[in-house]
Amino acid sequence: MHTKMSVKAVSTVGILVAMEVILARFSIHTWNLKIGFSFVPIVVAAIFYGPIAGGLVGAIGDVVSAVLFPVGAYFPGFTLTAFLTGMVFGWFFQKKVTVWNTVLSVLVVQGVISQLMNTYWISFLYGSPFVPLFLTRLYQTAAMCIVQIAVILLMDRKLLPALHMIKP
Repeated sequence: MHTKMSVKAVSTVGILVAMEVILARFSIHTWNLKIGFSFVPIVVAAIFYGPIAGGLVGAIGDVVSAVLFPVGAYFPGFTLTAFLTGMVFGWFFQKKVTVWNTVLSVLVVQGVISQLMNTYWISFLYGSPFVPLFLTRLYQTAAMCIVQIAVILLMDRKLLPALHMIKP
């Protein structure tokens, strides 16, 4: 199936990429926890335009962030996980945002993509043993599950109805 996006939709996706880059720069950090909101534009793109757009917002946002604000050498594994994050949200939210598909999508994103894949990438890059790293990252994953579920459900109730009226 070939889907054409309007100029307005492409512009909106570009703005969502910019928002993702900006939000990725601002997160709450403690010694063992990082909570961020860069997933919000990815979720909005996924809800409005589907899995591919959600994945592209995540992937392009990751590449742009790596170029503009490098934290180390660019690593394509993290771009893959960003793309898959948008794809998962887009797949779960194709028809409607519900409590059930919100919880399931966040569990897949945080449990499989963040906890397993990103832990593997970090272990691979820095030579850290996988299991201890996996265990220390469980706190962050659990916290982000709660944050993502709450924010997505709040967005669905408060923000998305207003955005649907002016749907890009």
